[in-house]
Amino acid sequence: MARDIRITAVRITPIAFRDGPLLNAAGIHEPWALRSIVELETSDGRVGINETYGDAPMLAALEQARALVIGLSPFDLNVMEQRVRATVKAAPGAVEFELAPGSHTAKNAAKVISTFEVAMLDLQGQVVGAPIVDLLGGQVRDAVPYSAYLFFKYAEHIDKPYAADAWGEAVTPEQIVAQARRMIALYGFRSIKLKGGVFAPAHEIACMQALKAALPGCPLRLDPNANWSLQTSIAAARELDDVLEYYEDPCPGLDGMAELARHTTLPLATNMVITTPEDFRRGAASGAVKVLLSDHHYWGGLRYTRTLARMCALWDLGMSMHSNSHLGISLMAMTHVAASIPNLTYACDTHYPWQEEEVIEGGRIAFDGGAVRVPSTPGLGVTLDRTKLADLHAQYLACGVRQRDDLAQMRKYDPAFTGATPRF
Repeated sequence: MARDIRITAVRITPIAFRDGPLLNAAGIHEPWALRSIVELETSDGRVGINETYGDAPMLAALEQARALVIGLSPFDLNVMEQRVRATVKAAPGAVEFELAPGSHTAKNAAKVISTFEVAMLDLQGQVVGAPIVDLLGGQVRDAVPYSAYLFFKYAEHIDKPYAADAWGEAVTPEQIVAQARRMIALYGFRSIKLKGGVFAPAHEIACMQALKAALPGCPLRLDPNANWSLQTSIAAARELDDVLEYYEDPCPGLDGMAELARHTTLPLATNMVITTPEDFRRGAASGAVKVLLSDHHYWGGLRYTRTLARMCALWDLGMSMHSNSHLGISLMAMTHVAASIPNLTYACDTHYPWQEEEVIEGGRIAFDGGAVRVPSTPGLGVTLDRTKLADLHAQYLACGVRQRDDLAQMRKYDPAFTGATPRF
């Protein structure tokens, strides 16, 4: 019987993969992105998998929680969650970035719950012979749309640990338009987001205007990552009101976003000022944010993401999904839950086109018209390529990076860079 199956082993494998010199408000991406691959093995020989953060504090939290799932059935999601919430706490001393909620150790329990939940759902799907989307209530769309995610970037990393990527430099409006055209040609994306907060607002506005002129009718988004002051954000809104689909986290704090909302016709979106249930309560009361970018990795999993979607529907908020540097397991988990959400009102973010390596069998996941088709195979629908897993683990051991630090990396280019926000 399904209930007789028990989790007997937990394997946690940290990995590192090449990550481009992408600029953001905190600095610049390091050459290596960290993730961890978690495997739950059962008494009948099945293996459920997931992908999550791979920095040192997250690995410590996973080690702390490893024993909590031993002996559980893959169907014991509530028991797992209770055990994790009672055991896993915030850890001092971590490098945390406000622009990256996944780095916040206060979310350790939610991050661990999500990690185990997806792997357990993968096992459930294998046991009953159904894809995860069916375990979440069934799919409401056959494919999940994603957005082209543009970045200002340098041609290659200052340390030159490997050959430069094929994308080249992107710091001017013309180069950003070229990046967008290439991404659309490769993946078929039908909406575009630019990671801003890097250069002076006038320059970033010029980039958005260039995108509008070059790609008329394509929905556009700009995310300055709270690196613009309220005054700057208000002034910029006047030039962006007829350019953007939504205006994401231009200024810091919920109060700042609430004031900005009084000065723009654009819907304000966030993955920074609403990242917990408590934030949601305050945000809904303020009426400042109209689009929430969820992220199952730090909100607490796929089931919680569906709850969040219902909350958004109740409060008449649009919904999409936030992204960080990730591989195909995370992309597939996002696709399953997004396919189950009726009110997914905007194409989801994904860094996936920026990653060149992969850890799953069959290689990289394909996009068709900017969307990922929902798999019909049991569980997640992807399996580990153990050779690639070993290769990426070897890269982790060799690369020396243990916590993402965009600020320290940027100081290699500009020793005077402070990372203080808002800078504009």
